[in-house]
Amino acid sequence: MGKRNAVRLTEPLVRENGALRLASWDEALDRVASGVQSAIRKQGPSTFGLFSCSKATNEVNYLAQKFTRAVIGSNNIDSCNRT
Repeated sequence: MGKRNAVRLTEPLVRENGALRLASWDEALDRVASGVQSAIRKQGPSTFGLFSCSKATNEVNYLAQKFTRAVIGSNNIDSCNRT
């Protein structure tokens, strides 16, 4: 595997007028929540889906499916647990 020159982001970025700028975590999370709520209002809860990881703990996967079903109202949850 080759050497990477990628830079890891440590602070959230938000798009404003077509450009990315630094934002606080509160602002970034508010934008995410607002975007999800807007999509659900416009297209219904089935517009939301979540993919969980088999390497996560059972508790984390349970929380992911519970959030998707109880909070969002969608059954669109999947994972790579089939192996």
